[in-house]
Amino acid sequence: MSLRIVVTVKYVPDATGDRHFADDLTVDRDDVDGLLSELDEYAVEQALQIADEADDAEVTVLTVGPEDAKDALRKALSMGADKAIHVEDDDLHGTDALGTSLVLAKAIEKAGYDLVISGMASTDGTMGVVPALVAERLGVPQVTLLSEVSVEDGTVKGRRDGDTASEQLEASLPAVVSVTDQSGEARYPSFKGIMAAKKKPVQSWDLSDLDIEAEEVGLDGAYTKVEVVAERPARTAGTIVKDEGEGGKQLAEFLAGQKFI
Repeated sequence: MSLRIVVTVKYVPDATGDRHFADDLTVDRDDVDGLLSELDEYAVEQALQIADEADDAEVTVLTVGPEDAKDALRKALSMGADKAIHVEDDDLHGTDALGTSLVLAKAIEKAGYDLVISGMASTDGTMGVVPALVAERLGVPQVTLLSEVSVEDGTVKGRRDGDTASEQLEASLPAVVSVTDQSGEARYPSFKGIMAAKKKPVQSWDLSDLDIEAEEVGLDGAYTKVEVVAERPARTAGTIVKDEGEGGKQLAEFLAGQKFI
């Protein structure tokens, strides 16, 4: 039986762009370019490596987001994923991590899965809680923050590196795992992969396809909301240290004053 791997990915604002909030205090995604979250690229890479080692495996990438989120799916497909699912619905606007986990879990169940792989966090929200929430909703084990992951004989195994020790973890499939940016460099899509991605299937689902009511998601259904935002202060001129024999001392005093040392 084929190993069914689902990779959750997110379309995020480019961190190098001028990001800001909209009038309703949600992230304004219209005035900044978006892309596949860099941390999710590691999840796609690990899924592809596991599939390469398996006798028979299929990798599906799943995202929840607006129309432009298809760009994140195309990137993952061009890396080598087999097919994609896009959950899009106007009522999803403003959905928080809890609501997102509900939508992902419902979509994963509908798609069918043996293993779910996620990045350690998204580069916009950086909460890092969605994999655990998805596992709880699915009622399956979670093995999170892995630097190394593999699947063998119906078991997912991995290494979690901490500040003082490394842990060897495992769980029986089906399961949810998340991988860190130390799990291995993500491959760059080849021209052949980019062209092939155009022919790979992308399913589109909305809330009704997942039996989710609008009140369960969006701003109205969110358990967490942004209450107040403030513009980042403008950059001020830096301090120039002229070395006339006392440069090292002045530099040390400056660093000490800023509590860098």
